[in-house]
Amino acid sequence: GSLYTSHYGMKMTAPASPIPERTLVLVGMMGAGKTVIGRQLAARLGLPFVDSDAEIEAAAGMTIAQFFERYGEPAFREGEQRVLARLLAGPRCVLSTGGGAFINEETRALIKAGAVSVWIKADLETLVRRTEHRDDRPLLLGGDLRQRLADLLAQREPVYAQADMVLISDDRPLDDTVEQLLEALRDTMKQVRV
Repeated sequence: GSLYTSHYGMKMTAPASPIPERTLVLVGMMGAGKTVIGRQLAARLGLPFVDSDAEIEAAAGMTIAQFFERYGEPAFREGEQRVLARLLAGPRCVLSTGGGAFINEETRALIKAGAVSVWIKADLETLVRRTEHRDDRPLLLGGDLRQRLADLLAQREPVYAQADMVLISDDRPLDDTVEQLLEALRDTMKQVRV
């Protein structure tokens, strides 16, 4: 960046080009790394981190697994949509969404209208490794985990591909992944300005 002089006569690097003044919504499969990447991204940007699944659990007074069991997936998606609409209308933040949120057409339209969406994309092996010891994922319970993930991935990838940006989540250090996303966001702003 260009150098400028601070009050104290120290050389400082000019701030990098800004990132969009909108909520950043992370979409993608369970196990892709939305929460861990989202927390770090929010810390780097000085923004609050919000996990929509945690917000839904707080609103419902039960876990997502319990909600699914008691009311079924359609009722869950409806509640999820309401919570996301409220969060998107609120202050700017980094918002991590559940794996199925972006698949819902109304929810996707809300995100597209008011936020920048980032698909956190991980391959099947990574997803299997990251979810095999979790028992809080209702859509993965029962049957062969790898097959269930493969089926969900096949259904969802074409929809996730509609996100504004894609970030590959693999075994690189978290800092590198987040830095790459910040760079891409700054580039997006450059494109917007032109």
